[in-house]
Amino acid sequence: MRKATDVFSEWADIGKDLGMEEGHAPAVAEILTSAFEEIAKGDSQFSAIDAGCGNGWVVRILSAQEMCKSAVGVDGAASMILRAIEIDPKGTYLHADLQTWAPEEPVDFVHSMEVLYYLDDIPEFLKLVCSKWLKTGGIFAFGIDHYLENDACHNWSEKVGTRMAMHSEREWHLMVENAGFEVLQMFRAASHNDWAGTLSMICRKQN
Repeated sequence: MRKATDVFSEWADIGKDLGMEEGHAPAVAEILTSAFEEIAKGDSQFSAIDAGCGNGWVVRILSAQEMCKSAVGVDGAASMILRAIEIDPKGTYLHADLQTWAPEEPVDFVHSMEVLYYLDDIPEFLKLVCSKWLKTGGIFAFGIDHYLENDACHNWSEKVGTRMAMHSEREWHLMVENAGFEVLQMFRAASHNDWAGTLSMICRKQN
């Protein structure tokens, strides 16, 4: 099995990042709409990190929001970060290992789409986000397509050639709670007749 970061660097090199952006856009739109509703209940402005930012497309969406005062993209795939900088040279994009990196100052909002199940230790990463990335009361929103109840994804690891952790919706809920988050919303985004949808969670860092 290859490292996921190597696979995604290769995808960026051959232009597959644009297809990922297009495919994930409907689910991300639902996730961000729900997250923004929660954020709006607090301060009028927010700082943000997109964990596993790819070519930076969600960072650019966040930066365009009137409420957003700063947005940073972080990704472990070097070529994805190069693509992000090429597309958005004025943006802030960092090549780093998500599992060990932490921002200098915690932020109000962390977003992640289609990343978490590639990580070696999901519970530890969730704890890192809660303890080091987010301010108290901050919002963490993420989406994943690879989960037990989505039958269509069960052969992805073999097809892509990289390890993907498989957990049920209940297991994800428990991992998030055990990391120190309150689950505000849990839903399947962009579902349709042939697709179970993106398992999506909007969470708040508890005191």
